[in-house]
Amino acid sequence: MKPASFRYVAARSLGHALALKAEHGGEASFLAGGQSLVPTMNFRLAQPAVLIDLNPLHELSGIARDGGHVRIGALTRYRTLERDATVAEASPLMTEALPHIAHPQIRNRGTLGGNLAHADPASEMPAIVVALQGRLRAQSVKGERWIAAADFFLRALTTALAPDEMLTAIEVPARAARSGSCFMEVARRRGDFAMMGVAVIVTRGADGRCDGARLALCGAGDTPVDVSAAAAALAGAGDEEAALAEIAAAVEKAVDPSGNIHASKGYQRHLAGVLAQRALRTALERARHG
Repeated sequence: MKPASFRYVAARSLGHALALKAEHGGEASFLAGGQSLVPTMNFRLAQPAVLIDLNPLHELSGIARDGGHVRIGALTRYRTLERDATVAEASPLMTEALPHIAHPQIRNRGTLGGNLAHADPASEMPAIVVALQGRLRAQSVKGERWIAAADFFLRALTTALAPDEMLTAIEVPARAARSGSCFMEVARRRGDFAMMGVAVIVTRGADGRCDGARLALCGAGDTPVDVSAAAAALAGAGDEEAALAEIAAAVEKAVDPSGNIHASKGYQRHLAGVLAQRALRTALERARHG
C-alpha cells in the first residue's frame, strides 16, 4: 500500500519545526528515523496532513555526559548509541539492550527519540528509561519542560506530549558505584518484539548487601511496567536466593499482560517472573565488581 497524500516539509531549524507543529498540531507528524511512522503511513493507520522532516537538524543528535547524567539528543541513531563509549561506561543497561532492538538495518536509521515518542509498550527503550528513572525534554514554541519517564507513557502509542510539542532530548543518570544492571528478553526470533523483557538495576551498600533495586518490564501491559516495588525483599537480604524467588512470585502477580497469538497471558506472567529472577541474579553479581 501507499500512504495518503501529505505535505512534506524539511525543517530548516528547530524553531521552524516547532512553528510548523504549533500551526498544524495533531495534523502534523515529525519524521525522524521513520522506522515506525512510515509503515503505519503505508498501511494508512497514520495519515498526517503535514510531514515535518527533522533529519536536517543535526543539533538534535549527540551524546554528552554532564556530571552525574548522560544527555542524548532525540535524533541520535540506535547505532550511534550502540557504539558510543560514554553510553557503554555510564549506562551499560542501555548498551546491553540495544542489540535486542530489531536488526542492524533498523538500528542504522531508527532514533531513540522517535522510539520513545512512538511509545510501543513492547519496545525495549521505554522500559529502559523507566528503569533508569530518566526524564525527557519536551519543547514547543511556548518553551520547554522536562517529563519524568514514569509520567511520559500514558497508554499504548500515547505519550504526555502535547499536540504542539516535540521530544528533543533524553537524560538518564550515570551508573552509580557498586551498581549492576541487566537486560533480558524472550522473543520468538532475534529482532522480533519481545514476548516479555526485563530491565534491572541494583546497588549494593558498603556492607555488600543490596540496598536498592529497580525493575521495569516491556511487553507486560499498555505501557512499560515498573515493578520495582516487588523487589523490596532484596533490600538488606542475607539470603539473596530466597529473596529472588519471592520477587519472582511477586512480579508474576503484579503484571497483567494482554496475551497474544504467540504467548498466552499466563505464559507472559511466567516469563516476567523467570526473567526478573535471572536478571536480578546477574545484576547482583555484576554489582559485586562495580
